[in-house]
Amino acid sequence: MNRLRLFDRWTCGLILLGIAAVTPILVVLSAVLVPADEHWAHMLGNDMGRLVGNTAALLAGVLFFTTVLGVGLAWLVAACDFPGRRFFRWAMILPFAFPTYVLGYVWIDILDLSGPIQNTWRDLFGARPAWFPNPQSLWGLIFVMSLAFYPYVFMLARGAFEQQGQRALEVARILGRTPTQAFFAVLLPMARPWIAAGLLLVAMETLADFGTVATFNFDTFTTAIYKAWFGFFSLNTAARLAALLVLFTLVLLLLEKWTQQQKRFYQVAVSDQAMRRFPLRGARAWLVTALFVAVLALGFAIPLLHLGYWAVSTFATEFDERYWQWLGHTLALGFIAALILGATACFAAYAQRLNPRPWVRFLVALCTMGYALPGTVLAVGVYIPLMWVDDQLYTLITRWTDWEPQILINGTVAIILYGYVSRFMAVSFQPVEAAMQRIRPSMDEAARGLGATRRRILQRIHLPLLRNGLLSGCLIVLVDVMKEMPITLMTRPLGWDTLAIRIFELTSEGHYERAALPSILLVLAGLLPVFLLMFFSGKQEREKEG
Repeated sequence: MNRLRLFDRWTCGLILLGIAAVTPILVVLSAVLVPADEHWAHMLGNDMGRLVGNTAALLAGVLFFTTVLGVGLAWLVAACDFPGRRFFRWAMILPFAFPTYVLGYVWIDILDLSGPIQNTWRDLFGARPAWFPNPQSLWGLIFVMSLAFYPYVFMLARGAFEQQGQRALEVARILGRTPTQAFFAVLLPMARPWIAAGLLLVAMETLADFGTVATFNFDTFTTAIYKAWFGFFSLNTAARLAALLVLFTLVLLLLEKWTQQQKRFYQVAVSDQAMRRFPLRGARAWLVTALFVAVLALGFAIPLLHLGYWAVSTFATEFDERYWQWLGHTLALGFIAALILGATACFAAYAQRLNPRPWVRFLVALCTMGYALPGTVLAVGVYIPLMWVDDQLYTLITRWTDWEPQILINGTVAIILYGYVSRFMAVSFQPVEAAMQRIRPSMDEAARGLGATRRRILQRIHLPLLRNGLLSGCLIVLVDVMKEMPITLMTRPLGWDTLAIRIFELTSEGHYERAALPSILLVLAGLLPVFLLMFFSGKQEREKEG
């Protein structure tokens, strides 16, 4: 019986999912088995130390500032009452709609020597300020990435703080803790799975980013992979660098899994009393409001206005009927991928819960590895095995039938969707797994004692409790897919251009002002899922308070 339970249909399905998700990564990393070439020896001796240092410094800086911004703003929204709280509760997600590479080139233009800030300073004082920082530097890159990525942490941390309710806070206060001490000693540790899930997404997004670091001329592993592959045509060197990137991410994931096994995080009660917020008065209240206004302005309002100015000036010559087609393709791919990955994440999280053996957890960790690879690398890993399958299917069909198909897999949207599943599995899985950890095992045991099957337990108990995590995961997937460029560029069928591809075509030719129109349309399209999340989360808050 134990052997049968080891490979039930849930575990077998998870194994098949793991094979599908890991195959593109293994295809790319298989080049490591080939003896190293001279490019690898040169990089190992001259560039490796600089690449490791740059990547580590960037990762540390982005993780620090996204933690401070995401957790701090989430706690203020969940636990304090101040002017504009209801608006900022959802509005702080708005920077997530901005593609990071778009936010990067906009801020470079704003802060550059010929940008509006330095031009205004020269007009007023006659000289460039000596203290003005160089925007194309490590600190400028950390600044842009932190503004783009903190919503990952903010969304999940806010949900964790709000769902903890009042009871845990009251217990801490009874034991003599101040509100600040209660936050650090009780509420913050209880929210740890959600915060860790957001930070893992931030870490993998930072490690895999290529467009932004290339815009800032900052060398990391991703730029080195791109140069090795497309500059020196050395797949061997690119694969070895990708293997180091995957290994580092795997260490991060397994370390987080190990630390989670040392503690358990369960929701105290499903219908717990809503948290009573602390009212802020006077200068303190307006200072908090000013903080939210500043972050929202830097991450969304100022870049949007800058893009809007460019878009208006180029609209007459740039806009045509093709933009409606590009917008339709962008939205269609985003919604389809969000549905597929939402269902996949629920299945993987529940299968892991039913069979929490170490090898199953390791398999799930492997399924999320694609998020750490640059899209250009993963696109090749997706294309090669699907072309092999396409050739085998064509051979079988022509051998046994008189039909000679023109299109099977190659030239269809299926290739893009497969790339999205392999790339964004971590995005949908982390919020769902964090929510799954808060469901007490006693609820499953009680349902099984009443004769409920595993599928019925998932449908009637888990899915309602996973609603917030699933909604957050689908939102992130939807926005990420719409912003994704390399996989779409390299695997799309003929004529399936998107707004992200149009932005790439224009920016690669240096037409930044013309790229403003597709950029602002992409941002507006990304606001749709943000508004959907705002509607549902606002409805839940009104139900709690009412």
